[in-house]
Amino acid sequence: MTYSNLTIEQRDAVIQITVQRPDKLNALNLDTLIELGDAVEDATSDDSLRALIITGAGEKAFVAGADIAEINALNPLQARDFSELGQQLMRQIENCGKPVIAAVNGFALGGGMELALACHIRIASDNARLGLPEITLGLLPGFGGTQRLLRMLGRSRAMQLILSGQPIDAATAEHWGLLAHVYSTQELSDQAWTLAHKLAASAPIAMRSIIEAVQNGQDMSLEAALNMETQLFALCCSSEDMREGTSAFLNKRKPKFNGS
Repeated sequence: MTYSNLTIEQRDAVIQITVQRPDKLNALNLDTLIELGDAVEDATSDDSLRALIITGAGEKAFVAGADIAEINALNPLQARDFSELGQQLMRQIENCGKPVIAAVNGFALGGGMELALACHIRIASDNARLGLPEITLGLLPGFGGTQRLLRMLGRSRAMQLILSGQPIDAATAEHWGLLAHVYSTQELSDQAWTLAHKLAASAPIAMRSIIEAVQNGQDMSLEAALNMETQLFALCCSSEDMREGTSAFLNKRKPKFNGS
């Protein structure tokens, strides 16, 4: 598809979705949210794709937030619809069944941080700044930030970030566990592609099962989550990929997974 606010690049089994609104620091307006939803849906349904990267154009911003000019004009009903659309996109990303890497280049604020939080793995450039400044606009995060940040950081640090509205730098975000790794600005893109290709070479059914177990298990009782893990383990053991992976290990060769 052709998009107005995104560019798509594919290398083998990996696709990179880049938000292309550099004049607005890649802010998420309504059209961009819709296009991101379409792009993620297409990637999810394409069996030839096994990993996704989401990033922003340029080096200043991943996504600097939602488009404030659009928000300023919303009435309460439109605001509810806008929030629901953003939350739907974030759930699409979480539940797409393929690993999604956020390559956070620069500012990830408001809706941009919420977009990064929905991705399965977050890496960043050393100039990245992450935060939820909605309080300074008389708002609260509307794309899931209050809930995902709480689950990732715990109550105290989540409250600190959301109530103060002050962003943190990449080193702090890595120390807190929000980021898996921090790279130089020049290294980030190559590192994102390298990681995505490594993940894409893994068994798709097992990958999807791991994502499901981690995503859903955090909201279950331990007993229910362990039962889910057992069911997913059994499902993986019914796959040809499991036979291939275990046989490759026993025969000291590299496995070739086909997703069946």
